[in-house]
Parts: sequence; C-alpha cells; structure tokens
Amino acid sequence: MAVHAHPDDESSKGAATTARYAAQGVDVLIVTCTGGERGDILNPHYPPFSGTPEEMGRIRRAEMAAAAAALGVRQQWLGFVDSGLPEGDPLPPLPEGSFGLQPLEDASAPLVAAVRAFRPHVITTYDPTGGYPHPDHIMTHRVAFEAFHAAGDPERYRGAGEPWTPSKLYYNHGFSMKRLRTVHEAMIARGLESPFGEWVESRAAREMPEREVTTLVPVAEFFEQRDAALRAHATQIDPEGFFFGIPRELEREVWPWDEYELAESRVPTALPEDDLFAGLRG
Repeated sequence: MAVHAHPDDESSKGAATTARYAAQGVDVLIVTCTGGERGDILNPHYPPFSGTPEEMGRIRRAEMAAAAAALGVRQQWLGFVDSGLPEGDPLPPLPEGSFGLQPLEDASAPLVAAVRAFRPHVITTYDPTGGYPHPDHIMTHRVAFEAFHAAGDPERYRGAGEPWTPSKLYYNHGFSMKRLRTVHEAMIARGLESPFGEWVESRAAREMPEREVTTLVPVAEFFEQRDAALRAHATQIDPEGFFFGIPRELEREVWPWDEYELAESRVPTALPEDDLFAGLRG
C-alpha cells in the first residue's frame, strides 16, 4: 500500500516500484488522501482553466484513473479535500474543512479501515517532513504512521474492520540530493544540459539534510510505465519539463533505482536492502 497526498504524487514518488511489484503479481493499492481540488495548472501546455475546485477535482480523478492503469495498480480515495499550498508571509490559514486541519483520529480512521480491508504487508509514505512542507504531505505522513501502528490494535478504531498488523513501513525519497547530483554530474560529463543545474548548485540544496536511504529497489525496466503515469496527470506535469529532461538510457545507467528509508520493521531484515519485501518472502 502506497499512501499519497494528491493525485500525481503516486507517479512522481515510487511509481516505478509500484509498477515493478504489480508486474510481479503483487497486489498494489495506491491510497490518495485528497482529490487535489486546489491544485494549480502546472503544465504550461494545458488549456486555460477557470473552473471551480469541484471541476478540478473531477479532472484529476480522471487523470488518476489513467495513471493507475499505466502502472497496473489499484487506487482508492480517502475522500478528504485538498488544503492547497499556502503562500505569503505570514502564511494564510488553511481552508476550513481541508485535510491539513482534520483531527488526527478523524483523518486516520478511513486509512485504518483501508489497511484492515486490504491487509498490506508493506506500507510506503512520506517522512515526517512530508518530503517538502506542504500541509497535506505532512498530514499524509501522520495518518500513515498512525494507521501502521493502530490498525493491528483491536482496542483502537473499533468498527473499522478486523485488525491487521502491517510488517514494514517505508518512507520514499523521490528527490534525494544524492540522486539529483549524480544525474546532474552525469549529464554535464556527457556535455548535456542538466535540468537540475540551478537547484543542485544552490545554497538551499547544499544545506538540505539527507535522510538515510536503506533500500534501493531496481526499477530501470519500469521507467516507461512511470513516465506514462506522469503524462496522465496533464494538469500537473509538463511533458517537456524536468521530469523528462534526462535521457532514459543515462538514467538507467547511473540511477536505476527508487530509494526508500525503512522506518520500522516487525520482521528481521538486513540493511541495505534491494526489496521492500525483504524478510517477508518465504
């Protein structure tokens, strides 16, 4: 089970991993906490849009269905409303009723129910920072962490299904600085323009703390499915943007993995790993 904040997050973080396991016959479920209703149009090639958040939500649901089909996975909505990304100094309050303002147990209850119904052995989500400081990403970490610990406890979330205890919790690292620098340096060495140049050379990048990577999942064979899922999110992903600025043969050569941090394991496993199911396969 991969728990994400918005439609498109599943395609930019760990998508090739989910495609790999689905192709191997693993039952993979993407859980999307919000509908992405307050997302901006980030693709400059997308037609102008002036609709309501509800209309944007319908578009993003259709995009999500296409992305899930490209990855070969199942997908479930938790049903919360996108908080939007607050901007300004000071930051404005989040919209009333949005995901980021929900009490933890209210936000976690439907995910606990989903865990108990789906019965995953492995859950992936974001680290405590959310990967970046979007309120929905931070809340997604909180509810996934809560569900991992509470779903197996019969005294908690009564009425949300029969208890189920997942075995492993991972944080995905879709944009680690080590990966970006490795790819950037390989592009420069080949005389190519790197899409990450300004970023990896910035002060912010130099000062960014690196979280531990415990698990590198080989996924080079599934870049095509990942890219198809990204393109499915036409409101968000520029088909000529930085996601597609790296020649895939170069990426397969210098960084053919998805990165994860093993946060907790209830089964013995040896680090580093190359499989999210390490310690679970008989």
